[in-house]
Amino acid sequence: MSQHRKLGFMASIGFAQQSPQEVLKVLSKLGYTGVEWTLSHFNPRTKSLNELKDLITMTGDFGMEVSEVTIQQDVVSLDQDIRQDRIEFAEECIRAAAQTGVKILNFFTGPAQWDPLAPKLGIDITQGEAWDLVIDAFDRFVPLAQECKVCIAVECVFGMTCRDYYTTRPLIDHYNSEYLGVNMDPSHDTLLRNDIPWIVKQWGNKIKHVHLKDAIGVPGKADDTFTFPLLGEGLIDWKAFTTALDDIGYDGYMSVEFESFRYLASVLRGDAELAARISYEAVERLV
Repeated sequence: MSQHRKLGFMASIGFAQQSPQEVLKVLSKLGYTGVEWTLSHFNPRTKSLNELKDLITMTGDFGMEVSEVTIQQDVVSLDQDIRQDRIEFAEECIRAAAQTGVKILNFFTGPAQWDPLAPKLGIDITQGEAWDLVIDAFDRFVPLAQECKVCIAVECVFGMTCRDYYTTRPLIDHYNSEYLGVNMDPSHDTLLRNDIPWIVKQWGNKIKHVHLKDAIGVPGKADDTFTFPLLGEGLIDWKAFTTALDDIGYDGYMSVEFESFRYLASVLRGDAELAARISYEAVERLV
């Protein structure tokens, strides 16, 4: 793998149940230099500020960096109490990031299609109504992020209000803030057949973080109309993708997000370390 590539791994799947020490020991041994923590380890409602600070310090002690923290709160909910709590929680995460030195937080918009209680766009809620909820939430998030100097990286996700380049661009342009950018995950754009190298160049310095995740199929239902297979098995042209990142001068982290859940369960028997190992080997060959 090229020396200028900074490679991380999202501490989800089986890593979510492991201690930070176990996660860092495994990932650093495999050759990863970054870790993308999730709410399983970085959660201001279940961890004290000192515990969160210790997590970040420990990451550095293993010779690794925090590429970003994924907090992803669905703000397109018809239950106002749930929605308000999610907004307040996201604000708590922004403040905690500022207090612990975390520079980037991964957000999405909603509604989350895997949540049976989430409204369906165009059925339970109109696109316009969903956008009003998103803007209302980000009217709170963006000023706070600017105040705290913490960058929000929005990830477009299948079935959500922001689900590809074309549906995410209006949100980013609406605020035009240096503290609001995107988490470039090509898998979701690919499902809608976006031209990945082209949109990388359109985003330019708005790309704050990158996910490595493949995809095949079309939007609909996971494992029915689409899936996120092992890296290299999907539709993404990885050489074209990383060449485009080079062209815009991207020098941040590329973080593997492993969501080949059937393969993980049936072949790897839930072994997160093995998932991280085969992903690292795939990245070496693809990128």
